[in-house]
Amino acid sequence: MTTGSSSTSSGRAAVAEPGISTYLGEESALRAGRLGTAGLLLSVLAATGPLMVVAGVMPTTFAVMGVVGQPLLFLILGVVLTLFSVGYAEMSRHVHNAGAFYAYISRGLGPTTGAAAALVALVAYSALQVGIYGMFGFEVSALAQQYLDLELAWWIPALIAVVAVGVLALLKIDVNAKVLGALLLIEVAAVVVFDIAAIGDPGSQGVSLHAFNPDTLSGAGLGTALCFCIAAFTGFEQAPVYAEETSRPHILVPRVMFLAVGGVAVFFALSSWALTVATGPSAIVGEAQKQSAGLLFGLTGDRLGSTFTDIVQIFFVTGMFAALLSFHNVVARYAFAMGREGLLPARFGRTNSGSGAPGTGSVLQSVISLVVVAAFALADDGPAGDPTAPVLHLFTWGGNVGALGVILLMATASIAVIAFFAKRGAAGAQAWRLVASGLAAIALLVIAGYTIKDFDVLVGSGPDSSLNWLLPGIIALAAVGGIAYSLVLRKRNPRAHARIGLGNEAFQLEKKAG
Repeated sequence: MTTGSSSTSSGRAAVAEPGISTYLGEESALRAGRLGTAGLLLSVLAATGPLMVVAGVMPTTFAVMGVVGQPLLFLILGVVLTLFSVGYAEMSRHVHNAGAFYAYISRGLGPTTGAAAALVALVAYSALQVGIYGMFGFEVSALAQQYLDLELAWWIPALIAVVAVGVLALLKIDVNAKVLGALLLIEVAAVVVFDIAAIGDPGSQGVSLHAFNPDTLSGAGLGTALCFCIAAFTGFEQAPVYAEETSRPHILVPRVMFLAVGGVAVFFALSSWALTVATGPSAIVGEAQKQSAGLLFGLTGDRLGSTFTDIVQIFFVTGMFAALLSFHNVVARYAFAMGREGLLPARFGRTNSGSGAPGTGSVLQSVISLVVVAAFALADDGPAGDPTAPVLHLFTWGGNVGALGVILLMATASIAVIAFFAKRGAAGAQAWRLVASGLAAIALLVIAGYTIKDFDVLVGSGPDSSLNWLLPGIIALAAVGGIAYSLVLRKRNPRAHARIGLGNEAFQLEKKAG
């Protein structure tokens, strides 16, 4: 291959540079054609963790915020995220890159902003994934105590899960999709059975639609309730990450995104409504405050018996495992895209010859998970460890830091969509999509503002805690680090800097030019 240049659809040059990832055949590209509509949809939906949301997020939102209209919130957020998806999905027809968020942001707002987004995405999704290990370990240790009379430190099952996820992530993505799909369908079935039982055997107020009344959204906790609820949607935006592994990304990725965001909004709205029906709208807040995460299991026990409740608790754990694997796959692909473009060492931009998986990125995420879980295990209070520490700290901190990062990425990507089509002279043809992206950006920035303002409520740290700025500061630090590295790269190797966000497209063009 000779050194040459060619024009890409973004107008930036694609030039081979010594020491920077260049086209190396299959090793620099993820395997195409591995995922169809069903496989892609199941892969992204697994990250939402239906049981984790219904059993954890919903009772917490009712209890802490006192907002009865949570079902209506899910529908409102569904509209906001559909507006976001309009521009994001259209962008996916023009850009096929495992870097997704940062690739889109690079194309619209430039390589430096894209580099900041790349590091934010890596940190945010990693935080979301690692945080779940805390809840997973806690729940498995509780089940071991309940059914086996075995005292098991939370970090033991958490570390076993790290290894299991790491092994599965090195397999072919279609194998992963089958595992994720099976676990997801089991979760959904369990929630649907509860929903039907709750509506069939309602509380003292009958089958009431009061939770959908706009009056239920009044109160000081509304903004923070939005923060809790939007975190439940995290996962649908991951569809473009797998674009290179589908046979028709311009068709499948937009289709899956709209199916995912619409399905999640309706499913969670109905499930949160079922909770209010089961207790009665006037009692839901009090019951959630009294039972906390045990609310769902208490309601299933009353209506479906102890055996079904025991099974649901097991599905709760397997659902978390599915979310762990889903987020792990996303982080590995972001690392792969960054390695391919020089934002991480070049070895990250290579795939395993057998499975086609981004092996180095996967190993990196496994190492990060091991280190973080070990650190929280060592930080436990008391000789036997504080059993609530992983839930209150690792899960809560990681989940909210990650959610903040994803919200900011979605808002920035919406702005990037507008800039991308405006620079291409297509603003008129894409006018309604750009309006939708603008509205989504405004709404998402408002939610991000509430998230930062109420971070003490989200993580339970108290108004004067240093965590209120240290934890959101992780996202800010990632953005600043990405910008700093990008500026260094632009000075040392401007051609490599210009290639940020182009993905394998640049290397394909280099191959043709050679």
